[in-house]
Amino acid sequence: MLTMTSLEAQNQFGTLLDTSQREPVMITRRGRPVSMVISPNGSPDAVMLQFMKMMSSIAPLRGVEAANAVRKTLGSTAAKYGLTEADTARLIRESANETNDSI
Repeated sequence: MLTMTSLEAQNQFGTLLDTSQREPVMITRRGRPVSMVISPNGSPDAVMLQFMKMMSSIAPLRGVEAANAVRKTLGSTAAKYGLTEADTARLIRESANETNDSI
């Protein structure tokens, strides 16, 4: 994941957009994360996975705290598609396994 200061993002906006097509970009101001740029290209699952990876780099969650955050974030979206909590948990495990296999 690329990190840019807000000044770099302003002065290199084209680079910011190009890079965000390949990977999430974190923008900082005074050393603190203030924004992230993620391309909407690809499947909604791929975009959500990018978002979750970026969020985990900002504020890593573990155990119950992580599970609750995922449920809160994905719950309403999953319900729209008729997914149960068990379906959501299975999809998250599968995504994690695919990510670990590609590393």
